[in-house]
Amino acid sequence: MIKYRIEKDSIGSLGVPSKAYYGVQTMRALSNFPVSGEKNHPSLIRSYVLVKKACAMTNHKLGVLDKRRANAIVHACDSVLAGMYADQFVIDKYQAGAGTSLNMNVNEVIANIALESLGHIKGEYRFISPNDHVNMSQSTNDTFPTTAHIALLLNIKPLIDSLQLLQTAFLKKAKTFRTLLKSGRTHLQDAVPVTLGQEFRAYAETVHKTISLLHDIVSPAHTPTLLEIPIGGTATGTGINTPPGYGRMVIKNLRQLTGLGVFPSHDTREGLQSRLAISHTSGILSAIALELIRIANDLRLLSSGPVTGLAEITFPAVQPGSSIMPGKANPVMAEALDMICFRVMGNGLTVSMAEQAGQLELNVMMPVMANTLLESIDLLKNFLPVFTHRGVDGITANKERLRYYFSHTPALATLLNTHIGYLNAAEVVKQALKEKRPVTEVIVEKGLLTKEQLKKLLSVNQIVNSKK
Repeated sequence: MIKYRIEKDSIGSLGVPSKAYYGVQTMRALSNFPVSGEKNHPSLIRSYVLVKKACAMTNHKLGVLDKRRANAIVHACDSVLAGMYADQFVIDKYQAGAGTSLNMNVNEVIANIALESLGHIKGEYRFISPNDHVNMSQSTNDTFPTTAHIALLLNIKPLIDSLQLLQTAFLKKAKTFRTLLKSGRTHLQDAVPVTLGQEFRAYAETVHKTISLLHDIVSPAHTPTLLEIPIGGTATGTGINTPPGYGRMVIKNLRQLTGLGVFPSHDTREGLQSRLAISHTSGILSAIALELIRIANDLRLLSSGPVTGLAEITFPAVQPGSSIMPGKANPVMAEALDMICFRVMGNGLTVSMAEQAGQLELNVMMPVMANTLLESIDLLKNFLPVFTHRGVDGITANKERLRYYFSHTPALATLLNTHIGYLNAAEVVKQALKEKRPVTEVIVEKGLLTKEQLKKLLSVNQIVNSKK
């Protein structure tokens, strides 16, 4: 039998499990929002606790919270940050607007841990109250966006690391494949030759640019940036119920606690109304997903076969590719990356809808925005190292297939325009296609160039150096 204690809030009294560190307002949210069974992202909870700790430190420093209560609240925050009480943060990620449910869940857990540490009974909030003390000088409206920015900032660095790993892998393959000539393709038709190394170097450059985009949103030199936070604005951005100097001191404490270069909103009213930095971050994640989809699909196309496709590269066989066709191996790492990026794109739409749903002094859709973006970052930062190590690192080149395509593509004639003339080149192409012969054979046969001249003009150095 579960034993209950009775707690009271502004609506009335309600039973709360005696062992629970959360309280009556959390219980109401559990009843109101039995939606997904998925809790708020752990980074969001951890960041919220960091904010609560910074606020308690500030309130004590400014003389509005006495030392005993402040120390107990800080101690409770430290216990949670050390990994304790994780099972007490029970709110569904789909919850009341603005995140009031999560804010009160955090407030109640911290208050009850603090009470217990001082020898008081859980739920007896006369000495330490979730609202009056843990939430002192705060509102959900300024703490939740502050928390979301911090959580995203702390998770973007690992994503950058994962992308850098992928960039390095592509650069290594570019070096390995540097001299492997192949037919280029535009419009999915033969085009002038490139090297396989040049293709992989281009992939590396794309990944480098995505990393640069992420650096911009965590830089104080760029706007919008996640480093700008509205803490101290309380309910509508006016700073009501805060002591003088409160917002800047909280931010100073957050810098020390997180190592992040956060700074105050230029206008705290705007900081509550607009979620521009969040939607900008979402847009960048969507742009990254689109580029990763493009690259993954290129790799799937290049590895298609092994007999009836392009088959210019081979992905490592990491698992059987079919339950019915023996010996089949599929580019499963690239396929999984596609599906992950599709989810990121869908999450981006969710954030877009939530961004435009803000009204007047507040955007209340922050919970879905924060949890959705954190999920997108998790998906990418967790899988990209796997895609790199079990996919890209093991890619090999099928040299014979590359050589065949290079020697037989009629687009070779384009390289010789300046030597044999456009009209001669066009005639050569038509004859080569009609007779199913290499372009080079027809050119030599017609006496337009010698074998030695062709060898020099179509050398790997000539093609590689023509465009880096």
